[in-house]
Amino acid sequence: MGRYIAKRLFMTIFVVLATAVMIFTIMYFIPGDPAKILLGSEATPEQILAERIALGLEDPYLVQLGRFMYNTFIRFDLGTSWFRGTSVAADIAERLPRTLKIGVTAIIISSLAAIPLGITAAVHRNQWQDHVASVFAMICISIPDFWLSLMMIILFSLKLGWLPSFGVGGPEYYIMPIIAASIHGVGTLTRQTRSSMLEVINSDFVTTARAKGQTEKKIIWKHILPNGLIPVITVIGGSFGHCIAGTVIIEQIFSIPGIGTYLTSAISARDYPIVRGCTIILSIITALIMLAVDVIYAVVDPRIKNQYVATPKRRRKANV
Repeated sequence: MGRYIAKRLFMTIFVVLATAVMIFTIMYFIPGDPAKILLGSEATPEQILAERIALGLEDPYLVQLGRFMYNTFIRFDLGTSWFRGTSVAADIAERLPRTLKIGVTAIIISSLAAIPLGITAAVHRNQWQDHVASVFAMICISIPDFWLSLMMIILFSLKLGWLPSFGVGGPEYYIMPIIAASIHGVGTLTRQTRSSMLEVINSDFVTTARAKGQTEKKIIWKHILPNGLIPVITVIGGSFGHCIAGTVIIEQIFSIPGIGTYLTSAISARDYPIVRGCTIILSIITALIMLAVDVIYAVVDPRIKNQYVATPKRRRKANV
């Protein structure tokens, strides 16, 4: 098991480093001069050149890349915003909890709502429970996040006055953003859970369990559920990236000062340190979540665990 975790951890580090090189390369070759945008249209060519030298933009690509990688992964310094003049790491530390609060809570709500719904649909296949769950899942997948956000603002804020329509504060400020972020995940996980459960229900070991006279409830909880949820665990981990990406639009609609609004404004202003810093931090968080999902997957699925468990025969060969 330790070998499996070590291998996944190495892959996680590689993914983060590759992401850092990729985002730096993209920002390096993207059209637009940050120095010109920073100084304005009235700046002279001499002033623009001086600003580019001060920002380090006149150095060769490899020099800039090496400096960026050294500052980021050796000194743990994400730099200073060119337009705001503030520390990127400090800004991310202030804004990231708001984004994670929406994204993580949305995943939890999606899982708690979708998994029982998918199980019910699979157990009652082709019955009214299955049809209701399938229609509900299709509706959840089809509803755009931004449209649902606007409709909730009109209904619950403008018409009923129950919830605030924008800003941050107490828990009531996050109710509508979390619902908007979780609705797509409910539909996706419901369909995935139903599909996975149906594959297991038709397996030979389930037929054998029924032939032995075990109760249907015991078959579902002891045999079908542990095996059927293995693919669902992977989908839950992968849905984190979708939730984080979806919060970019949701934060804009609800005026939440999170990573989404911070990143989109930086892209428009060509504020490279912010774009690079946000991308790296989000890639690290996503990679760690996928690492945790892989470890859970290995714990649940004995076939993966056995690939990395040293049997006595393997130990004797290794000693020889």
